[in-house]
Amino acid sequence: NFIVKSFDITQIESITNNLEELAEELNGIDLLIISSGTGDLNPDLDFAIEKRTIETNVIGFTCVCDWALNYFIKQGSGHLVGISSVAGVRGSKHAPSYYASKSYQMNYLEAMRQKVTALKKPIYVTDIRPGLVDTEMAKGDGLFWVAPVEKASRQIYKAISNRKRVGYITKRWRLIAILLKRIPNAIYDKM
Repeated sequence: NFIVKSFDITQIESITNNLEELAEELNGIDLLIISSGTGDLNPDLDFAIEKRTIETNVIGFTCVCDWALNYFIKQGSGHLVGISSVAGVRGSKHAPSYYASKSYQMNYLEAMRQKVTALKKPIYVTDIRPGLVDTEMAKGDGLFWVAPVEKASRQIYKAISNRKRVGYITKRWRLIAILLKRIPNAIYDKM
């Protein structure tokens, strides 16, 4: 069963009530996917853009993660899925807060996974790291390896179904993530 309920993730004072109501309507939650996020190109460092990104991708994200993990711990089982991004691997001058917030999400999900592993209960945490997918979030010129939504959706579904710790979408973006990590800072700083 599923119920669609939307609310503003930046309204943190109402997140808990909204999630509690949703859990009650569903008679419990087994899987919670956090796929809300925002980010814009920000070459001029407009603080309003940075603030909106941080409020959504860090503060709202953390609030939902914490609620979900506490809910699953109390329930004794569950699956938390966060949609982060390959962008979290390194910083970028083009969208500083977006890249930084995705790094935060990747690390926060890893911390949640450590937490539940220690509990030895059937609670899972999956980090989905998309590269470019043909949505409004794919911004900029000269984009490459842009995945069709259908292909990305199939791979996301499979990663969640298999309870993967980390799923790169599409799979070839794992290679990009590995390469990005290995580029020396002296070279990366000039990119």
